[in-house]
Amino acid sequence: MTDIRSLLSNNIKKRREFLGISQAALAEGVETSTHYISQIERKIKFPSPEMLERIAVALEFDTPELFSVAPFPPEALKEFQEGVKADISSIESRLENLMWSKK
Repeated sequence: MTDIRSLLSNNIKKRREFLGISQAALAEGVETSTHYISQIERKIKFPSPEMLERIAVALEFDTPELFSVAPFPPEALKEFQEGVKADISSIESRLENLMWSKK
């Protein structure tokens, strides 16, 4: 069984990384310090209910999802995969254009 601090810190970090935002960007979005976000993710601090709500909004989560033991929904994985494919496609196109311009 996972303790609540571990669950919260893991979900915040995973969601933040999934969205591609830094601790600094999250901190700015919830009007706190990067140091405080780091302490939450390292299980040193536990946020107030108000801060939990602000973090959830910034991470595009419902507040209870911060404590979910379920993995990200399949839609999130599919969205991530599609984003990676689009990025790869874009890079391949740029490389191809670069190669043709050098000939």
